Amino acid sequence: MKSENTAVSDARSGQAKKYDTKHPEQAQQRKAKSAARSFIKNQATLDDLKESEELINEHENDLK
Repeated sequence: MKSENTAVSDARSGQAKKYDTKHPEQAQQRKAKSAARSFIKNQATLDDLKESEELINEHENDLK
């Protein structure tokens, strides 16, 4: 017998998968954003951070 928390968790997981299937672009963007944040917080060197900052600044200027 599953606990109530597990049942709720399974239901949310199923809903999330269903949403991702219907909205693949948003799902891909969310996963990429999560990967970028994880890299910056956990693995990036000072050189990586400087390069990322340059890329962000360039992209910000392109969007203006």
